[in-house]
Amino acid sequence: MTDARALIFWGGWEGHDPEACAAVVSALLEQEGMAVTSVQGTGVLTSDDLSAYSLIVPMVTQVASDRDGIDRLCSAVRGGVGLGGFHGGMGDAFRDAPAYQFMVGGQWVAHPGDFIDYRVEVTQPDHPLMQGIDSFDYHSEQYFMHVDPGNEVLATTTFSGQHAPETAGTVMPVVWTRRFGAGRVFYSALGHEATELSHPQAREILRRGLVWAASSQSKP
Repeated sequence: MTDARALIFWGGWEGHDPEACAAVVSALLEQEGMAVTSVQGTGVLTSDDLSAYSLIVPMVTQVASDRDGIDRLCSAVRGGVGLGGFHGGMGDAFRDAPAYQFMVGGQWVAHPGDFIDYRVEVTQPDHPLMQGIDSFDYHSEQYFMHVDPGNEVLATTTFSGQHAPETAGTVMPVVWTRRFGAGRVFYSALGHEATELSHPQAREILRRGLVWAASSQSKP
């Protein structure tokens, strides 16, 4: 994507390997021809011109939100900047910011059993982001999330109830897209730590999703 610029801001809980994940995603986006700015912390949300980017990737689990920073991020996405990310770095970034969660389309609440084997079911095999990707087995945290019913869900997982009986039979979105104003939003629940980003299906879904989100509009 010639002339596309991406911003990754990373930090928060170290269990999600934010710095290492940022490096993996930076390389992924650079291979797509994007110019990547990767910075630690959330200060960039108030210090930089967010509208200058084609894509913003949050990677900041469990960080406190700054009202002005969240407002500026939401405004940029409404204006056409893409938002994309994965797992807790995007889906559990700002627990105290409903405006951010409204934009993302979901919020992490639990992962019963912690690291377990589960199945990811591709629900829209003809969607451009999922073409050629079959349903697959995965080993990680199976995210239980509160999600917006308006999301376009591309993949799901079904909870067995083994680790939390009340979840038995629950079909939970794993990958989704949505629109927020003029911006495209992509989310994948896969990718607890940097090593998981080498999983072929999870990595390809992430790559396609970030490129799609960055295509919200052309950037100078």
